[in-house]
Amino acid sequence: MKAGRLLSILLLLQTRGLMTAGQLAAELEVSVRTVYRDIEALHAAGVPLYGDAGHAGGYRLLDGYRTRLTGLTTDEAEALFLSGAPGPAADLGLGPVLAAAQLKVRAALPAELRSHADRISARFLLDAPGWYAEEEATEHLPTVASAVWDRRVLRVVYRRWREPTDVERTLEPYGLVLKAGRWYVVASAGSGPPRTYRVDQILEVQVTDEEFMAPEGFDLAAYWRTYQDDFHHRLHSGDAVVRLAPGAADRLTGPAARAARATGRTESDGWTRAVLPIESIGHAHDDFLRLGSAIEVLEPVQLRRRLTATAKALTELYADGN
Repeated sequence: MKAGRLLSILLLLQTRGLMTAGQLAAELEVSVRTVYRDIEALHAAGVPLYGDAGHAGGYRLLDGYRTRLTGLTTDEAEALFLSGAPGPAADLGLGPVLAAAQLKVRAALPAELRSHADRISARFLLDAPGWYAEEEATEHLPTVASAVWDRRVLRVVYRRWREPTDVERTLEPYGLVLKAGRWYVVASAGSGPPRTYRVDQILEVQVTDEEFMAPEGFDLAAYWRTYQDDFHHRLHSGDAVVRLAPGAADRLTGPAARAARATGRTESDGWTRAVLPIESIGHAHDDFLRLGSAIEVLEPVQLRRRLTATAKALTELYADGN
């Protein structure tokens, strides 16, 4: 703990220049007396720092004394600070660790690269979750992350969508993935292949003393790519033939937007005929309904009939003009 604090003092002085004992104590959340002892320890270790007495005094490092990271280009330094995601790091209990790491890197950068890194931090912020996605409670995330790191078996109570909803599982957690603001743990339950579990659906968790080894050659990134491909394949179970009013295709998103661009053919009246993937009749009904009269479903007939029934019900509901 003391060694880390001494390094933090060194890096703070290296980054900010003159700092008083009070400022250092506030930054490190320790007493001024502790700072005095730490300064003496740095002196004893041969660190060339000195103190200025008086109202405008404080501690500073001898000019030219600094630790540098070699080999970093401007683009690399910018990318390093752009990649820092404080929200996910805090979720994992690593918020202070991330802040300390960025401080160390920033202190070691040459002045020119440091200015570029500061510019990135000031002008860009990564906020992955969507606007309308409610923040999910992930109280067990630090525990799961610890088990992933230490390769420890977990015993969990997990809530799934089908009956029975709450089930007990013994998991070997291979890795964690953050997708669109939601945390997932990739784990194997026994001898089967790895599966994906939502961390916010873990109701209870216990870390055991039992260790495990991930399968030889397991690649978390490769698994996740395959999982996403399979998910999207299973998600879209059919197609719908539609006609889109001018401009309506611009309101589509995701696979539907890509399909409209790939299959769309403009007809003589200015409307566009396209084939769009759908997850189910119910989901397609809700998705297409938001386009109102800017979309006409030609096939499948079940979807067309359902939209027709909804349109008639809406007409009756608003028929009196109130």
